[in-house]
Amino acid sequence: MKERTLYVTDMDGTLLNNGSFVTEYSSHIISQMTAEGALITVATARTPATVVPLMDDTTTSVPYVVMTGAAMFDRKSMTYINRQIIPDDDCNLLNEIFQNNNVNPFIYNFIDDSKLLVYHHPSMTPQEQDFYDERCNLPLKEFTFQPFFDPNAEKILYFAVGAKEAILKIYDEITATGRFAASCYPDIFAAGIYLLEVFAIGVSKANAILKLKEQLGATRLVAFGDNFNDIPMLEISDLAVAVSNAQPQVKDAADIIIGPNYDNSVADFILSDFHSQP
Repeated sequence: MKERTLYVTDMDGTLLNNGSFVTEYSSHIISQMTAEGALITVATARTPATVVPLMDDTTTSVPYVVMTGAAMFDRKSMTYINRQIIPDDDCNLLNEIFQNNNVNPFIYNFIDDSKLLVYHHPSMTPQEQDFYDERCNLPLKEFTFQPFFDPNAEKILYFAVGAKEAILKIYDEITATGRFAASCYPDIFAAGIYLLEVFAIGVSKANAILKLKEQLGATRLVAFGDNFNDIPMLEISDLAVAVSNAQPQVKDAADIIIGPNYDNSVADFILSDFHSQP
């Protein structure tokens, strides 16, 4: 009997090419493998607001792991599942840390089971403005410049973008509390800029993928990545795969290194691996 393998790939710098989209070839291969019974999904820091349109021409049958594992998104029902919410007391602490460091994070709140409301200060840095401009008109995400005081709001993510030194300082302060899962890594599109994500304690791509693997009854896990926040999921995989453009630390964590993200390397590997399974 063919081993039941779950294939999980990061998106930016891994599945997506240098134009930040899934090529027609990769889309065809993944859709074909899905039709043949392959379990393929993405695990990404992105929200469904950008994942869904990027995967629009690619057929998969497995929920997406989104927001670095803070939730999953079921494409068929267009709803979030397995959401990991940040407790109110922890949100108050995060607000204090960011305010003391003069950084205004994007704060992600749930409107309902299918849409996010993102609060941010009206005064933005150039990097924050670029982030906002690329996402402000997406159908599954709404931005607001008014403070969000709804006591019933479920906050799932604090996100910040800025200069390396400033972001690393905040990251160190947050991790020192021991109350959060935080991920900090370089922006692959802008030198000297770092991205910071803060979630409820225990959130990671790895934990979400292990839960998904169990739910699907998969017996083998193959994961693909390129950046620091992919390392935990590579470490828990049966086969850890890094693309050749990955960060050096990611390559060190991998069992195998394949071609670059811009050469359909992930799709080609899945095609070969799936057909080679006894």
